[in-house]
Amino acid sequence: MNVVVGLVACVGFLVLAAWVFRFAGRLSGRTYFRDMELTTAFGWMLSVFVAFWGVYLYIFVESAVFFRWAVQGFVVFAIAAWLFRLLGRNLGPGGTRRLFRQMPLTASFGILIILLYAILAIFAGVLAPHGQEEIFAKVNVLPGGDPAIGGDPAHPLGTDQIGRDLLSRLIYGAQNTVGIAFATTLIAFLLGGTLGFLAATLGGWLDQLLSRMVDVLMAIPSLIFALLLMTIASAWAGSQPHLLTIYMILIIAVIDSTRVFRLARAVGGNIVVMDYIEAAKLRGEGMGYLIFKEILPNATAPLLAEFGLRFCFVFLTIASLSFLGVGIQPPLADWGTMVRDLSQFINFAAFSPLTAALPLMAAGAIALLTVAVNFVVDWMLHRSSGLKE
Repeated sequence: MNVVVGLVACVGFLVLAAWVFRFAGRLSGRTYFRDMELTTAFGWMLSVFVAFWGVYLYIFVESAVFFRWAVQGFVVFAIAAWLFRLLGRNLGPGGTRRLFRQMPLTASFGILIILLYAILAIFAGVLAPHGQEEIFAKVNVLPGGDPAIGGDPAHPLGTDQIGRDLLSRLIYGAQNTVGIAFATTLIAFLLGGTLGFLAATLGGWLDQLLSRMVDVLMAIPSLIFALLLMTIASAWAGSQPHLLTIYMILIIAVIDSTRVFRLARAVGGNIVVMDYIEAAKLRGEGMGYLIFKEILPNATAPLLAEFGLRFCFVFLTIASLSFLGVGIQPPLADWGTMVRDLSQFINFAAFSPLTAALPLMAAGAIALLTVAVNFVVDWMLHRSSGLKE
């Protein structure tokens, strides 16, 4: 009850402050304040309140360790994105420099994060201090590397419950999770895009057959359907984890290809009625030429944007299945599995914030890549739409 009263009092104070703010602004005679709605003034006051509250948490509340880390990470990434964009504007070929001049800071942040993840995924074997399958005698070593509190300099992030180095598994998780998600998305686009363009070009009974099959598959919730099929596939794979990973790639690719099919069919349907398609047909060009030489180049922009979004969904689906225990199997490192295995360490937040942050590191790696890809996709959609800032 006290919380409700406090919340109501806080909202009332903000409304009163907003009215005073707007009234004082109108006394100055400025047009902006004369046309300002009370809701707009309330938004300004709420923003100021949130800003002061954040400063108070950061400076005076010692227990807000995770909030302090989040603010510091935001500042570091913002500076890194600005420097990366500045570097791109002054180095490289003319086309790249021009692209970086048109690029917003969010897009440069997204590209920087994607490049960092790609480097981790490609060179994981070089960057990781230990192997992802390597097991050490020291179990549940605390992060930080300080022997006085149970750490080990050889394991900066500690070890898990069976003695595997967590820093190495976090790095290898980029190679496994991101690499498998990228391969799955490619297969989904190859399957869904090809069938979608075929349905748009040929039409008739093939279009109806493929469309109704896609409607049936899309009527089932994708995560539940993938979980059901992965449960069946785990019985087929037996004790072969690599075979189960192959099954997972094929299952998710087929499920996500239905979304790609709908987009490719819609975009292809708008292209096949163009005059240059009719001219190509009159020249006697084959189906392969029509799809890959005429339709695909004109559908690149929406398909690239969809590829980024679809990659995010596939990436999150794989992490969700791994968290549920039917995705990427040990000994392969995976961020979803790490979140599940290390989730009990959150209980030690009051004693060791770094220990409690272990599952948040894997979850943060998932969230950071998702946000970065969405930033780049938003920018690509903005550029392809022809809108100007």
